[in-house]
Amino acid sequence: MKKASKTAAAMAVLAGITGFMITGCSPAGTSPAQSATAMSQADFDKAMSTPTKLTFWTWLPDVQNEVALFEKKYPQIDVTVENVGQGGEHYQKVRTALQSGDGAPDVIQLEYQYIPSFNLTNSLLNLRPYGADSIAGDYVDWAWKQVSNDKGVWAVPQDVGPMGNLYRTDILEKAGITKAPATYQEYAADAKAVKEKTGSYISNLPTNDPAQVIGLLWQAGVKPFSYDGDKTVGINVNSDEAKKVLAYWQDLIQKDLVSVDADFNDQYYQGLASDKYAGWLTAAWAPIFLQGTVENTAGKWAAAPLPQWSAGEQVSGNWGGSSDAVLKTTKNPIAAAELAKFINHDEESTKMFATKQFLFPAAKSVLEDPSYTDQKVAFFGGQQVNKLFGQISNTVDTDFQWLPFTEYAYSQFNEIVGTSIGAKGDLNAALDKWQETLVSYAKDQGFTVK
Repeated sequence: MKKASKTAAAMAVLAGITGFMITGCSPAGTSPAQSATAMSQADFDKAMSTPTKLTFWTWLPDVQNEVALFEKKYPQIDVTVENVGQGGEHYQKVRTALQSGDGAPDVIQLEYQYIPSFNLTNSLLNLRPYGADSIAGDYVDWAWKQVSNDKGVWAVPQDVGPMGNLYRTDILEKAGITKAPATYQEYAADAKAVKEKTGSYISNLPTNDPAQVIGLLWQAGVKPFSYDGDKTVGINVNSDEAKKVLAYWQDLIQKDLVSVDADFNDQYYQGLASDKYAGWLTAAWAPIFLQGTVENTAGKWAAAPLPQWSAGEQVSGNWGGSSDAVLKTTKNPIAAAELAKFINHDEESTKMFATKQFLFPAAKSVLEDPSYTDQKVAFFGGQQVNKLFGQISNTVDTDFQWLPFTEYAYSQFNEIVGTSIGAKGDLNAALDKWQETLVSYAKDQGFTVK
């Protein structure tokens, strides 16, 4: 794409998402040091031994502990850690700082699905010239694919959310079920038994959480989005495969076998604590979440892989996770790149993320560490939950892409598909409307839609 047309598309996309316009494709302050020329060892040694100040924007609690390890190794580098919010608030503040040309941090925490939108505006430093490719093999393959493409490496994986099935053994046993369903056919039969014999719902499909539904589509092999990094996007949210998945859930919803509550609010937490839900198709971060949210149910939970669409398969999707990226405006690209790499690659730091902040690791070193994987979790009846989700992580499809306007796609999901879920309506029709809305939006922003 020519620079002018790419800039126009970026301006329109960000105007639609965040309410402000940008004035150029490259953020102010880009320096010659950020060219694609490979960094030499001499360059690295000089940069890491020169007194330097970096700023790191992240929502992660206590990340200063990992940063302290970095500062200990590189005492000339002083890192200021700032929490400017989470979710949309975090990203809008980053974009505002980039737009103004003042106050942008050096390193940011960045969820995988938003990397393309920052690449659209040419805001991320390519970490490939700074040696990022040398650590590619140290992360689960699909996570590395989330942060890299043929044009560069745009972030370093921090955590991931491979999906599994957390379920209440006591409720299922009351329904005569002694093991987790292996297939979605079995899951539907179990849903009926659970509702009839216990009054509980086997799970909840929320009206406000596109990431969970996208994760379930990911597991089913659906490719709803693609982006070539330039001017072409693929939008296929109403494919036959996607409609098969949503038709399955529509059937359970309309039979009142699955609830349709908005998640992560007081009502939802009360439902978890009061046995309303007998299970949760969720991500690897959820076991810790449950232990802190519904302590009264300790010992009643178990974990299993997701049900499969075909018997004998072992396939999963991903829900959540994040990375650390360097903004192209940094005046200290070598030191900033090393910070993003170090905290997510150093053995002590990555282990700390997993055991202190309870992030589910993308780093193979932690996933292969018996002291982590062999932990027996009392809340889950002594089950080795970390080991299970580590195995599940190896079954996530590596070929999954995002749009450069995922924020808009998610907001329209909630408005269209989420509303239909709550109304127990026609989800296939909702997918058609979501498709039409996204295609129209993409074309209005100057993208070619395939």
